Amino acid sequence: MKFTATQIAGILEGDIVGNPDVEVSKLAKIEEGTEGTLTFLANPKYTQYIYSTKSSITIVNHDFEPDDILSTTLIKVEDAYKAFSTLLNYYNQVKMNKVGIEQPTFISESASYGENLYLGAFSYLGDNVKIGDNVKIYPNTYVGDNVSIGNNVVIFSGAKIYSDSIIGNECVINSAVVIGADGFGFTPNEKGEYTKVPQTGNVILEDYVDVGAATTIDRATLGSTIIRRGVKLDNQIQIAHNVEIGKNTVIAAQTGIAGSTKIGENCQIGGQVGIAGHLIIGNNVRVQAQSGIGRNVKNDEVLQGSPSFTYGDYNKSYVYFKNLPKIVKQLDDLEKKVKNND
Repeated sequence: MKFTATQIAGILEGDIVGNPDVEVSKLAKIEEGTEGTLTFLANPKYTQYIYSTKSSITIVNHDFEPDDILSTTLIKVEDAYKAFSTLLNYYNQVKMNKVGIEQPTFISESASYGENLYLGAFSYLGDNVKIGDNVKIYPNTYVGDNVSIGNNVVIFSGAKIYSDSIIGNECVINSAVVIGADGFGFTPNEKGEYTKVPQTGNVILEDYVDVGAATTIDRATLGSTIIRRGVKLDNQIQIAHNVEIGKNTVIAAQTGIAGSTKIGENCQIGGQVGIAGHLIIGNNVRVQAQSGIGRNVKNDEVLQGSPSFTYGDYNKSYVYFKNLPKIVKQLDDLEKKVKNND
């Protein structure tokens, strides 16, 4: 799909300096631009590239004034970075603007859906599924019985949403996500064998939740595993049964959260963090990457290490960690001197 400088300036409410009819069909970094691409200049350290870029159109701030001849058409806006982000979002919406039901698919007679549904080939909608308006479900997706999906939801290829799950409005579920699989519940008998504990609950995603590729969210044993409004989950995260994650918390890749732990609002959790079960994590908590959380955490704490402790104490202690061989040698030398003096 091609856009002219005039069309782009109209979307961004910007001013054109150059050829208003020049067309672009791709996006590019300013240093890698080629003919027919659109780029932007927001960081001053990249200014040098605007004089050599081959991009046909460059978005710049209103106060930018070139010091040399340019071959690219400029679109001047209030904030180049924000404008480019707006354009990326618009471009993505246009690119993903699919509507209709491809074949083959399976839709239960008791399933219902709203306006502008896109359902990709080889997808499955089970009994009593309810889907809102403007939902896009890409190919090879499974939606189990009694699932409810709100408006403006995007579910990418290969996602699996098990029965009874509830998905709110404006959610994004990426490829290979599994929502609502059985929690890891087993009980040992007198022989040391493990018997499965039935997982009869469900998963609830509130509005504006993003779930990264290959993330798994287990159904509750009883009740619900709940992901609150605005939560953002990276790729390859494991969320166990009966976990609750508070509003606007963000969690980076490869983090694992054990069963029945409650995480507060506005938390930031780094990659490869391990959180034990049945804990309470407060609001506004920050956890550095690869930390291990085995205790309850108060509001506003910043943690690092495994087992984790406060970030400030960790940094102070790290001075000694890295000097430990030297410190041990000093202690050995001191011990020898004491013995010789005796």
